[in-house]
Amino acid sequence: MPRTTRRATLALAPLALATPALAQSRTVTIIVPFAPGGSTDTVSRLMAERMSAVLGQNVVVENRPGGNTIVGAEAVARAAPDGSTTLMAAGTTLTINPAIHRNLSYKVEDFAPVMLVSTFPFAVIARHNGPADIAALAAAARERPGRITYGTNGPTTLTNVAMLMVLERMGVTMQDVTYRGDAQSQTAFMAGDIDLLVVAGSTALPVFRNNQGRILGWTSAERVPSTPDVPTFAESYPGLVAESWFGLLAPARTPPATVERLNVAANEALREPRVRERLTNEAQFLKGGTPAEFGAFLASEAQRWRPVLSRLEVPQN
Repeated sequence: MPRTTRRATLALAPLALATPALAQSRTVTIIVPFAPGGSTDTVSRLMAERMSAVLGQNVVVENRPGGNTIVGAEAVARAAPDGSTTLMAAGTTLTINPAIHRNLSYKVEDFAPVMLVSTFPFAVIARHNGPADIAALAAAARERPGRITYGTNGPTTLTNVAMLMVLERMGVTMQDVTYRGDAQSQTAFMAGDIDLLVVAGSTALPVFRNNQGRILGWTSAERVPSTPDVPTFAESYPGLVAESWFGLLAPARTPPATVERLNVAANEALREPRVRERLTNEAQFLKGGTPAEFGAFLASEAQRWRPVLSRLEVPQN
């Protein structure tokens, strides 16, 4: 009997998974807890297209924004555990919300990890007539304590938490100005209403590429490949890393075989060149892997962020 190599087994996996899926006419829905048009929405739709081909059944995206991702997450937590409803969660969903909401309508244990899609940092952007680099920003903040303003999406979002970590390590204070989303904060930044813009790569890189602002640094552990000349804050302040993530989850009690099918399809989608290009162009670091690896990642994130949020006195609800 001829021996099957590991490579051949992996290549045949999508075809093997498609056979039982064809018998299921049920559509798989990926709930995105953000409004249409954002990076999470776009990447989810690209992944859904490839997952449909692998599974042999329709995979669609449904937007359920609201409550800092709580609305969409709650819908999936309460859904039938049959693999027909999944969640494209963000770091806020299962990292920040469980730590700051005393009566949150879901908990981490309500979900079955499927696959970690990516991790991504935040950028601190200054106008061209502002600080030229990280050292200059720290010096300016010491000269004008509490007077430099920066725009984020709110005190309990990871954009603001990342900036609080930067300020803590610099030993300075600045003023947070809250906006409803990146579009509003970007408009305010362009109008000169705020001094700094703190955003993820999907907003930061267009500002940078259009020469509308200077990225002073990323909050990642390593430099972003698309901006190799831009440093990380960790280079000036070792250990200063603040990253969020995107990941696919199913309701708890979803059968392991069903989770595995979804995992193989999601990993296959992550190999799609269009998906990889989109993620890379938005300063995201591609991950993939097994459900167990994603579960371990979620546990480590909870242990890492809870003391940080407490120390920074992020408000609880």
